Amino acid sequence: MTIKDRFLPKKGSNWRSIAVLMLGAFLGLGLFVAKEAEVVSYLSDDPQACINCHVMTSVYKSWSNSSHHKVASCNDCHVPQDNVAKKYYFKAKDGLYHASVFTARNEPQVIRIKEDSEAVVQQNCIRCHVGQVTDSKLTAYLDDHIENRTTRKCWSCHQNVPHGDVHGSSSITYHIAPKPTDELDKKTKIPEWLKEAVKEK
Repeated sequence: MTIKDRFLPKKGSNWRSIAVLMLGAFLGLGLFVAKEAEVVSYLSDDPQACINCHVMTSVYKSWSNSSHHKVASCNDCHVPQDNVAKKYYFKAKDGLYHASVFTARNEPQVIRIKEDSEAVVQQNCIRCHVGQVTDSKLTAYLDDHIENRTTRKCWSCHQNVPHGDVHGSSSITYHIAPKPTDELDKKTKIPEWLKEAVKEK
């Protein structure tokens, strides 16, 4: 008995046509959803993939205006970097959670980092800034730096790195989210109507 015969009703049966039609419909729907959700983009390290969901646009904009913009992408901070398997497992787990929340329109007003992600971000902060974490000169003017330098969360002191202190729609420019954010950033931030009004005076 072949695999096809195990899963499909016998030839000549009315159910065989229905089963083939249903399988085709589910496959087609699955491919359509994958295309619309831009699933393949999440395999890359491109920060543009993070703004496929419009609620992440303010976070993307604050990062793109930060000191980390030129040296670290979203994945450099928010995904484990110790091995490839762990990286893609974490991305898949986090991505499925995000997709379910955004599809159900159940996202919170203020997005907060989860406990698993906190540990990853902390490890990546230390990985990139190990020089500052182990710098003995810092102990001269930072209380308890030696005792807390790997246990205290980096953002307990560096709250505005790299996303700034504004995390809402007011932190983004006057464009429609999620794209084309970078294209608008290349242009002037002053709207045409305001330029005209200034020229008239």
